[in-house]
Amino acid sequence: MSKRPGSPSSGALVKRAKATPPPSNQIAISSSGDGDKNKGLIRSVQRTSSLEAPIISLAGAHSGEILSCRFDPTGQNIAACSADRSVSLWRTYPPNTNYGLLSSLTKAPILDLQWSLFAPHIYTVAADHTMLILDVTTGQRVRKIRAHREIVNSVDRTMAGGSGTELVVTGADDGLVRLWDGGEDGGKLPVAEFDVGCPVTAVCWSADGASVYAAALDNEIHIYDLRKSTQLSTLTGHTDTPTSLALSPNGSFLLSPSLSSHTLVHDVRPFAPNPNRVHRVLTGAPAGFENTLLRGAWSRSPGDEGMRVAVGGADRMVCVWEVESGKVVYKLPGHKGTVTSVDWHPKEPIILTGSKDGTMLLGELEQGLGV
Repeated sequence: MSKRPGSPSSGALVKRAKATPPPSNQIAISSSGDGDKNKGLIRSVQRTSSLEAPIISLAGAHSGEILSCRFDPTGQNIAACSADRSVSLWRTYPPNTNYGLLSSLTKAPILDLQWSLFAPHIYTVAADHTMLILDVTTGQRVRKIRAHREIVNSVDRTMAGGSGTELVVTGADDGLVRLWDGGEDGGKLPVAEFDVGCPVTAVCWSADGASVYAAALDNEIHIYDLRKSTQLSTLTGHTDTPTSLALSPNGSFLLSPSLSSHTLVHDVRPFAPNPNRVHRVLTGAPAGFENTLLRGAWSRSPGDEGMRVAVGGADRMVCVWEVESGKVVYKLPGHKGTVTSVDWHPKEPIILTGSKDGTMLLGELEQGLGV
């Protein structure tokens, strides 16, 4: 018997080239000791401002909750007032130094502040019924006025009155709206006064400086004419107390968050297409149960003027809407307490937020409406 010849082996092991894995959109994070550079993926972020980082925390100055924070007219400086009765001053751009802390200014929490439009001054109002004018360059108090008989909730200023001087308006729990001469040389008595009849939560100047908007506890926004010294009309639509007022950069619309968690945009043009003047109803920023006066703001940077608004909420977030569509384009986290105050940089897409956690955040947004 002869041995049957073996058939050619078809099951031999053949070494094949390693298959290339399909491309993946996932971001692989490589450790520092990884030799394979393909495992790391660096994603470039489009920067839109001159901030050192897209988000910057300003903390350490206040021991109490921040109740209001604002950019100065140039956008180079920031001021914040707090329940600890102090005002802090910060640089907007690197190194973001806290270059001033004016402490123990009042006997009660400082509730609101505004930068002067023509001098290095800050106007503050407090729960001890006073209005202060502070000199930022020296850190000294220039004037102290016993402005009202009750807690003063809001302050605003204008240079558009035609008199060549800065006019300041305050609103308080005594139901009065009072107008004052600003600067160092103003008197201790108001130049005009309007009686709303119930506590005033917010005040705001019109674009031409001829009238004043006052939000009150009756859920209405009262409009007063300075020349006639009378009430022109009221803006309705709120079902609970408006907490702040902010005029759009073109002077045509008025932003007013409220304790009902609804934020209204009123049309304040002389001839409005809608009889009730409610331009938009925005939802997404809960007011919470603390009855905090939440302060909103309009976008002011070139190319984005008046297109977006922002309001903080009790959910520790900041809600940013596109006004025309009414859509929420951002919900910005980061704070550990109710976001009480929001302001927009005058020249860049930067948003400033202050919170009950005693800190502020500077955030960089995308230019325009893209998100």
